[in-house]
Amino acid sequence: VQLQASGGGLVQAGGSLRLSCAASGSLGSGFGGNTLRWYRQAPGKQREWVATITSSGSTHYADSVKGRFTLSRDNAKNTVYLQMNSLKPEDTAVYYCYLVSWWGQGTQVTVSS
Repeated sequence: VQLQASGGGLVQAGGSLRLSCAASGSLGSGFGGNTLRWYRQAPGKQREWVATITSSGSTHYADSVKGRFTLSRDNAKNTVYLQMNSLKPEDTAVYYCYLVSWWGQGTQVTVSS
């Protein structure tokens, strides 16, 4: 299984970005039957959990992003989206998607003040 994360970039504080994580390869239960998580890692900090979307579509968010980030999934496209609004400089990090036991390669998000 390969995960391709994309959508990162440079944005001003208050702006928005939408990250995508596309899966390819063979998965037990299929893509739609699995939970996918996003993590992020800022320079000099440990990787931290950001959000989760389950196979049923239930979502869970870290307190630091709750109300600003929204997860959705398109199982027909084997893709999960992370809509990030009202971005803050402290959201600057490399964002990684995680599915079962596979990590995506990460996509850089930089929020300028």
